[in-house]
Amino acid sequence: MQLIPLKPIEGVNLVEKTMDFSLMVVSAFGKQEAERKFETLLNRLSHPPSFTTVRVNTYLASVQCVKNLLFDELQKQFNGLSVPILQHPDLQDVLLIPVIGPRKNIKKQQCEAIVGTQCGNAVLRGAHVYIPGIVSASKFMKAGDVVSVYSDIEGKCKKGAKEFDGTKVFLGNGISQLSRKEIFNGLPELKGIGIRMTEPVYLSLSFDNVLPSYLFLQNLPSAVVTHVLDPQPGEKILDLCAAPGGKTTHIAALMHDQGEVIALDKLSNKVKKIKQNALLLGLNSIKAFCFDGTKALKLDMVKDTEGEPPFLAESFDRILLDAPCSGMGQRPNMACSWTLKEMTSYQPLQRKLFSVAVRLLKPGGVLVYSTCTITLAENEEQVAWALTAFPCLQLQPQEPQIGGEGMMGAGLSVEQLQQLQRFDPSVAPLWDMDVDSLREARVEDMIRLANKDCIGFFIAKFVKYKGIRKDP
Repeated sequence: MQLIPLKPIEGVNLVEKTMDFSLMVVSAFGKQEAERKFETLLNRLSHPPSFTTVRVNTYLASVQCVKNLLFDELQKQFNGLSVPILQHPDLQDVLLIPVIGPRKNIKKQQCEAIVGTQCGNAVLRGAHVYIPGIVSASKFMKAGDVVSVYSDIEGKCKKGAKEFDGTKVFLGNGISQLSRKEIFNGLPELKGIGIRMTEPVYLSLSFDNVLPSYLFLQNLPSAVVTHVLDPQPGEKILDLCAAPGGKTTHIAALMHDQGEVIALDKLSNKVKKIKQNALLLGLNSIKAFCFDGTKALKLDMVKDTEGEPPFLAESFDRILLDAPCSGMGQRPNMACSWTLKEMTSYQPLQRKLFSVAVRLLKPGGVLVYSTCTITLAENEEQVAWALTAFPCLQLQPQEPQIGGEGMMGAGLSVEQLQQLQRFDPSVAPLWDMDVDSLREARVEDMIRLANKDCIGFFIAKFVKYKGIRKDP
């Protein structure tokens, strides 16, 4: 696989963070090594992963059937380019599609559109530009114009501006679906595609209305974590922080929709999304509730809430706690807008949720804790705290084991670190991917790259061996 190392995306400053911040993230290393590792991490985070990952809804369709349908769609979108679709050998319901890029010979146009950071991140992963994401457009932009699209990574462009000279990152070219006047006409907010990307810097399959009942766009580690949970038909399982429902629906699919999957989230719009996804994927075992997970444990028997939160202690066979976190593993992220205050604010909430989860878990039950961040404080330190706070818990080996072992620095033993899974983008090679290199690549090399060049993520698996001791 002949590939060329990438450089940082033009316009993204990788070293604006403080040394204290980098040491907090990778505190097991010395100062010089921490600085180097942190700069490498920010570089990786500014680029999308090398593969788009989709999970097949095996409850409704076979993997091979969906793979064939996806191949037809890929040929249509990529104008016949030969791009493989790989089935992951250790995650049989996961398909991997290489991302082509970054492509360097795209001609920048005089007509420009500026989009917000979130919209820009989505474009780097294959999305078109939706109207709400457009912040600014050239004063002469008309429907049908070829437009160069840029991301306002510092959030300084004013809505409706006719030009912008601030820091911006080139995302590629597209065809405007509306004129500037139509986009910024002051009428109720428009929806739908505003710019259809035709020459993106990263060429990635667009999944807009593509097989919505048969597949779910999901990052590789997010699919791994549900397999680690290993849900079984007939069990009662809790997804404590469930939105938007990717892992919830995966749990139900692995159970063949037999059993009960309870999904909680404290925001009603997110719960609505969980229910929509369950309906779309044809899954009936999911019950979603708008409820604060920190209050999910029933403390008295006065009110009957049978089947609804809060729940009695020791009610669930397995619990997934995909905890709220700093998100310092999400890719691409060109803004790097984290603050030390924000980074240190999640640990108490994570521990509160974890404590509730332990009490809701049956003896012999499985608790899986995960985050989409790479900080020591939100991952290994939480594991060390949990093993001390709850003697009934014991770390378990994980299957499949695709990520690396845990990071030193939290006082865990070598054996305990080996039982964790850490997906760390800073250790992954970052490469140009083009059609020629794909032709020459071996499948095993591409799988190895997909396993490493993904979002930052962390997984710990516990078994509860006895009931919680009562405080004296």
